[in-house]
Amino acid sequence: MSEFHLKKLQNGSDIRGIAITGVPGELPNLTDTEATRLAMGYLLWLRNKTGKSAESLKISVGYDPRVSGRHLRDGLFSGMGPFGVTLLDCGLASTPAMFMSTIFPQFDCDGAIMITASHLPYNRNGFKFFDKSGGLNKSDISQIIEFAESDEKLKDLGEPDYSRQIRIFGKKGYPSQEAELMEAYCCHLREFIKKGISHPHSYEKPLSGLKIVVDAGNGSGGFYAKKVLAPLGADVSASQYLAPDGTFPNHAPNPEDAEAMHSVAMQTLSSGADLGLIFDTDVDRSAAVDHRGREIARNGIVALAASLIAGEHPGSTVVTDSITSDALTPFLEQELGLKHLRYKRGYKNVINKAIQLNEEGIDCQLAIETSGHAAMKENYFLDDGAYLAAKIVIQAAKLHLEGKHLSSLIENLKQPAEAKEIRISILAGDFVSYGDKVLEELKAFAEQEPGMDVVAPNYEGVRITFENGWCLLRKSLHDPALPLNIESDGEGGCAQIQNKIGEFLSRYEGLDLSPMKQ
Repeated sequence: MSEFHLKKLQNGSDIRGIAITGVPGELPNLTDTEATRLAMGYLLWLRNKTGKSAESLKISVGYDPRVSGRHLRDGLFSGMGPFGVTLLDCGLASTPAMFMSTIFPQFDCDGAIMITASHLPYNRNGFKFFDKSGGLNKSDISQIIEFAESDEKLKDLGEPDYSRQIRIFGKKGYPSQEAELMEAYCCHLREFIKKGISHPHSYEKPLSGLKIVVDAGNGSGGFYAKKVLAPLGADVSASQYLAPDGTFPNHAPNPEDAEAMHSVAMQTLSSGADLGLIFDTDVDRSAAVDHRGREIARNGIVALAASLIAGEHPGSTVVTDSITSDALTPFLEQELGLKHLRYKRGYKNVINKAIQLNEEGIDCQLAIETSGHAAMKENYFLDDGAYLAAKIVIQAAKLHLEGKHLSSLIENLKQPAEAKEIRISILAGDFVSYGDKVLEELKAFAEQEPGMDVVAPNYEGVRITFENGWCLLRKSLHDPALPLNIESDGEGGCAQIQNKIGEFLSRYEGLDLSPMKQ
């Protein structure tokens, strides 16, 4: 048995770790060494699933702008190269594009690895793994780690042939083929937009007359302005932070970040643009801003995405995460004629639930988190921020021809007067059991307390409605914490609900309630 301990790097269906020094107290635990072992584990997993030999497998690798990306790429290549795998180096890429390398016939990869840590700080990095059926699940990652940690299991790959090594700029490495994946992906998006708009007078330049701000946050998404929108005639001159920079010097590349959303909103408003779009680092999430600088994020992006599929798929189910607003359900069901299933946090959770519904014969066209992860059935249930943005741009262009704006699609969505999230750390050693105990006892308490109604069915934590709003207390997906989400229909309502829940939680010595007092 090797001495690798890789389980600590698993973050649900992703691998994430500290890749470089630079933050005090954070020492690297995801280096080229760990990358090599994980690549071997993934190769064994993929070989077992496909039934192919390692020599007949083709695997693509891409990365976001983080400074550790190329170093980790070399580590991945060192894990797979000795076994004769055909390696495609896609360079700077987006996560959705990496999956499409398994779909586009000119690449036809058996698997793909994206090197990214999404919106996390610059010193972090990680891996997202794909095969032809989509992103791998948590159980798949667990098996890859099991393989990677075991010298005995990895023997099943056969003897590595280190003679395959070559000199690359003076360093030893393994041969790979440069792949123009992003060019193919941009062409794919451009054709999708042109067909979607079908402009009666300008098929090749359907976005002429539209001014669109793109904010890539110095992540991978700058291509969207330069290689998707501009060639179609859009004015993207007011776009910002398009240049890839793995230190993310301007703001976090994250549609959930308040500073990032304010930045793109102000740029859209001040430049007189018709629309603003913002992406996270690896472009699997996006959000929008209307012509008045109003953010279309969280519940708004869910409502907007749902409006884009409602016309073609009446009665379809929309699966969302657990923290969507009470007001979202009547909008989806009464305004759009859809069905709403509020499920769990975690983009893979909502995607897998949507896939399950379809397998059960229930039409579900959209799975979406308030974080901006949106996956559509028409697009392989791939959470693709650029594809969602393309759907938004198509609709915006059609409305522009009618003299209307994008905001008209969701103008009847009621917004809460107040909303907040508080993260309560669990100090107890067995934080999983302790969290379960708190939730179980909160449910029992709320069922007996006047003015508190426990929502059922409910798939995560305890959701309670009050006269003036609601709250949800749940376990964090990855951390020893209980996030508390609160929304209120009136001013001061969040504080009232917070005080009520705080009184209940005060009996638990294993909770850090200091955030409740801020």
